[in-house]
Amino acid sequence: MQIFLVVNNPRNWPLKIPGVEVIQAKRYLTEPAFSRISAARVFNLARSYGYQSLGYYVSLLAAARGHRPIPDISTIRDMYTPAIIRLVSDDINEVLQKSLARIKGSTFTLSIYFGNNVARRHQSLSRVLFNLFQAPLLRANFVKDERTGVWQFQNINPIAVSDVPDSHRPFVVKSAMEYFSAKARRLPRRSPSRYYMAILHRPGDPEPPSNMQALRKFMKAGQRVGIGVELITKDDFGRLAEFDALFIRETTRVTDHTFRFARCAEAEGLVVIDDSQSIIKCANKVYLAELLAHYRISMPKTIIVHRDNLDIVSYELGLPCVLKRPDSSFSLGVIKVNTREELEREALTMLARSELIIAQEYLPTKFDWRIGVLGNEPLYACRYFMVRNSWQIIRRSSSGKTYEGESEAVPLEDVPPEVIKLALRATRHIGEGLYGVDLKQSGKRFYVIEVNDNPNIDVGTEDKILKNRLYDRIMNYFVMRLDARKSADNGK
Repeated sequence: MQIFLVVNNPRNWPLKIPGVEVIQAKRYLTEPAFSRISAARVFNLARSYGYQSLGYYVSLLAAARGHRPIPDISTIRDMYTPAIIRLVSDDINEVLQKSLARIKGSTFTLSIYFGNNVARRHQSLSRVLFNLFQAPLLRANFVKDERTGVWQFQNINPIAVSDVPDSHRPFVVKSAMEYFSAKARRLPRRSPSRYYMAILHRPGDPEPPSNMQALRKFMKAGQRVGIGVELITKDDFGRLAEFDALFIRETTRVTDHTFRFARCAEAEGLVVIDDSQSIIKCANKVYLAELLAHYRISMPKTIIVHRDNLDIVSYELGLPCVLKRPDSSFSLGVIKVNTREELEREALTMLARSELIIAQEYLPTKFDWRIGVLGNEPLYACRYFMVRNSWQIIRRSSSGKTYEGESEAVPLEDVPPEVIKLALRATRHIGEGLYGVDLKQSGKRFYVIEVNDNPNIDVGTEDKILKNRLYDRIMNYFVMRLDARKSADNGK
């Protein structure tokens, strides 16, 4: 794979790196020879990434040509999106406060060169920001709240090569050489495999979608089908380009790093489960309710609630009924209300955070069905039973302690056909990844409760029927997707 380092003026880049070609941005955009190259990495050091600027078009056309640009268009957009800056500020708060603790002034600017800073004490902060905003040269600005003494992340922007201080240039050269030589050294150290997969997980997660025993089984299954598997964490954002596939095995949210991992991996050309669109669709209960209603998929009677229709909920659904925050998961943000007063109080609390919430009729059952679906095919089935003296499969006490009901794996052939049919109808409109569909039975009818993009797969529960074959099927599905992508790339 060819590596291009694209700059406005090559004379301002004082470095020759073996295997890395420094080219002018206008040449990359206008010369037909570059569009005919099928595989390339493009490190975009243009002076600006503003909308429709030269740097913007370098990354945009690199993606259109099937090259892998750094930064990509999503990263460029993130740099100029205040909401993303606020989210990142929360993510990096701990390392930010530690890094800038000894800074006396009320403002600070951090220059980041290929993930490094000239001051060693800021190295962790530099690496975190480089992993989140992958661009070769960056400048981040911070301000201190004089009242609280807390530092806040203000903004981040690219640095043009010509804007690097002369005193920093030797360090930039050194950082670039280390970066490119490190990338060249990484892959040969692995044992030979057809493909390489990263499994994103969160060590110490009290409620992970897969326990450590299951993660080890995924790794062994990968070996059996020719996939080298490595466990990574959110600190490994900058390594995504090393892999062919990403399997996210921590709870996904649009507002945290899991979504950024999925989106960046897709931009890099990886096969991704959960893909970013599945996260968007499954993470929001309002979207799911509208989707199921649109395709006339059976679900409990549901109202999308806002401040102007709150007074009709109890008349339409009866009491008790269930309220759900749009981003609820693992029973968090899902409550049963028994009176009109409780309904109004709890709904208004939720509506203070979201313009829309979900209200559903209450269907008491002893258990929920969970159908695992992979690539629009049923994978496994479980019954999740309610916690004793509770209406939910997971109950949390006021002290935060979690109680879970019993679970029972069921052979697919023993599942009522209507349950599987409904599950497949629901996921068909989400995507082709891995999903867990929750359903209830009331009388002779079945209802879809929700579709989860990151279903639990734990040793001793979901794998009890298929055992190792469950992990093999998932890894074989990755291989099928990877082979198809490879064939498509070769056919260009």
